[in-house]
Amino acid sequence: MGAIRLTAFSHGAGCGCKLSPDDLGAIIGPIRDHPATSSPNLIVGLQTSDDAGVWELPSGETLVQTVDFFTPIVDDAYDWGRIAAANALSDVYAMGGTPITALQLVSWPRAGLPFDLLGEVLRGGADIMASSGTTIVGGHSIDDPEPKYGFAVTGLVPRDGVITNAGARPGDRLILTKPLGVGVITTALKRGVCPPAFAEAAVATMTTLNADAVAPMQKVGVNAATDITGFGLLGHLREMAIASNVGAVLEAMAVPVLDGVRQLVEADVYAGGSERNLVSVRPFITSDKVDETTVRILADAQTSGGLLISLSADRSDELVHALAAAGTLAADIIGEIVAGPATITLR
Repeated sequence: MGAIRLTAFSHGAGCGCKLSPDDLGAIIGPIRDHPATSSPNLIVGLQTSDDAGVWELPSGETLVQTVDFFTPIVDDAYDWGRIAAANALSDVYAMGGTPITALQLVSWPRAGLPFDLLGEVLRGGADIMASSGTTIVGGHSIDDPEPKYGFAVTGLVPRDGVITNAGARPGDRLILTKPLGVGVITTALKRGVCPPAFAEAAVATMTTLNADAVAPMQKVGVNAATDITGFGLLGHLREMAIASNVGAVLEAMAVPVLDGVRQLVEADVYAGGSERNLVSVRPFITSDKVDETTVRILADAQTSGGLLISLSADRSDELVHALAAAGTLAADIIGEIVAGPATITLR
């Protein structure tokens, strides 16, 4: 099992395999106004490109639902399972919710990889789900030449505590809960050029749950949030700006980045999904004073990334202190929301 490199069985890595924002917009566009995508009970749906859907039950309880799966992002099967679970749960946390149940999604090349290796993937996923208090209630599997793994997760969120990406307001501060760079590091891993220490740091980041941000967000009161995954920080910030009808200013040097990422990017280690992110977001950013390597890092496709949180300036210090007290997440103020069109100024 130790000799099998799971990343050799995939064309890409993790959330870097997502369709680009432009591709996805073109695909989803025709059904945004379809009768199947609207209901009086639907609180959050396709219209704002949010992290998860939110549905109000007749009882008044509110469900938050999401699904996420991807190809191997690391070679260790157990770690891949853990990362996939943490990544799927993050969408629920971004909405201010608490996950309760999960369904597993498995694609596996039954003739190409041993089932005991798949058992390790499932064990990793189960361990993370157990640590989050989430119950795995079933799932579905298919025979597939390319392995894939993930979850559909259902959670609960208070009706008056639903957090979307559409509430950012001019004057808000932007806070990020994890460093960037896992896309670059996992690309280096897939190419066989990743120093072990860099890989270990990336796995530690990706398997850290964003759960500790939920209670502080609900207590302090935030205006918007989203988790940073396949579209990179710039792509997801742009989605927040569009949904909120605002612009943003990003302090590029304030954004936390994992050690070694800059050197890898300068050595031309960069994922195809991140390149697509750049093409999509570049027309909407101004970056005259920010070097190209930094711009590329800001567009790096993340897997199980941090939460990007927008809240009023007078509450930002309180949230930073609450996150720091939790001890598992970063608490970096990286920019602010401004009035104007949905563009991003880097400085």
